[in-house]
Amino acid sequence: MQFARKQQQELRAGSEMAAMLAEATPWIKTATGKTVVIKYGGSAMVDERIRQEVMNDIVLLKLIGLNPAIIHGGGNAISDMMGRLDIPVEFKGGLRVTGDEAMDVTRMVLTGQVNQDLVRDLNRHGNLAVGVSGADGGTIIAKQMSPDLGRVGRIATINAGFVNEVIAADYIPVIASVALGTDGGYYNINADMVAGDIAAAIGAHKVIFLTDVDGLYRDFSDKDSLISDLTVDEAEEMIQSGSLATGMIPKLRSCVAALRAGVPRAHIVNGTTPHALLLELLTDAGVGTVITPTQADESYEAHPLGNFASKLNENYASSDDRVRSIWNRE
Repeated sequence: MQFARKQQQELRAGSEMAAMLAEATPWIKTATGKTVVIKYGGSAMVDERIRQEVMNDIVLLKLIGLNPAIIHGGGNAISDMMGRLDIPVEFKGGLRVTGDEAMDVTRMVLTGQVNQDLVRDLNRHGNLAVGVSGADGGTIIAKQMSPDLGRVGRIATINAGFVNEVIAADYIPVIASVALGTDGGYYNINADMVAGDIAAAIGAHKVIFLTDVDGLYRDFSDKDSLISDLTVDEAEEMIQSGSLATGMIPKLRSCVAALRAGVPRAHIVNGTTPHALLLELLTDAGVGTVITPTQADESYEAHPLGNFASKLNENYASSDDRVRSIWNRE
């Protein structure tokens, strides 16, 4: 037996959900078919509950037609493991000094622990994700940044073919920021820089940095100075001003590099905010900072949309078959 009052409550809840979906429909139409690179790190990755929620949201993005690709580091996990193995942890200029022993630990932690945990959380929904490192398929080739830093690398080449094949096979690539060196060894690469370079190489429509702050601040000590949007030129001015927190500099540099290479949008979002990815991509409000080019790069070869998405008015191609629309957040 079911009482009418309970049915009415369920109907109201269902109506609210239907209204939310209807509100999201225009955003879903502009999002479906797009390729999005998501750099995942900070406290949003350490907390298991938050990590599972973020992975669930990424699966939802895949379900509505996006092509997400995840880039990750794992600095906290690396430091923890090095401490357990009594290996000294040293930083210079904000970069981890990575000797041969530390590089072995970095590979072990990033590819064998952090990467597999993310893949496991995604694959709770099915066989959806493939975990790889930058060494797989020769995706990331690096050179030594400085002898003083050991096996810390600077990206020399991104080979997009392997990542594109994984996306074309309808898997979610989860890429650890370990690179193959031109000297035949391995290098530890800053995951922020990997995300920007891979986004440009595969023709992503957006690159998103999930971190543990709400976005970019004019003055981090003033929480009212959160910036909702700025141009790439303004971002470069902020980098040169020396006013940014140390951890934000590589993120903003990666945003600038991606936008200069043609990626239409870059976002910095607090991954500890519940459903931050969905709020930023599928609602009117947005919850982070979006960075836009001063002028769109018409020569940029965006990742193919797919047959269905290309039929939508929002993505309709011009007579030369190149998609002109850019996925905006106004």
